[in-house]
Amino acid sequence: MNALYTVLLLIGSNIFMTLAWYGHLKLQQMNISNSWPLILVILFSWAIAFFEYTLQVPANKIGFVGNGGPFSLMQLKVIQEVISLTVFTLIAGVMFQGEQLHWNHLAAFLCLIAAVYFVFLK
Repeated sequence: MNALYTVLLLIGSNIFMTLAWYGHLKLQQMNISNSWPLILVILFSWAIAFFEYTLQVPANKIGFVGNGGPFSLMQLKVIQEVISLTVFTLIAGVMFQGEQLHWNHLAAFLCLIAAVYFVFLK
């Protein structure tokens, strides 16, 4: 169960992370944040990132083998990166309709799948 909780928490964390990092760009496209000073954009992103960390830290704590979880530190990082890029791709596709996937993006995803395979080899 710790593996499932870890992955679910990482998915939630990465949703908040992607919104924190790129949500302000969507607000700018919608002419909502155009007049915001940079410090306000930063504070807005930090407010969202707070929720990222409230999920990310427990995910790593639950998932880490040193705390009784099933994953090594390297495995946790690779899982997080795969989830991060997958969540980013889905959110970017919804929020930024003009962004398109190209062959090299798909090749990069295949490399990530290979990375997961290799990091889990005994």
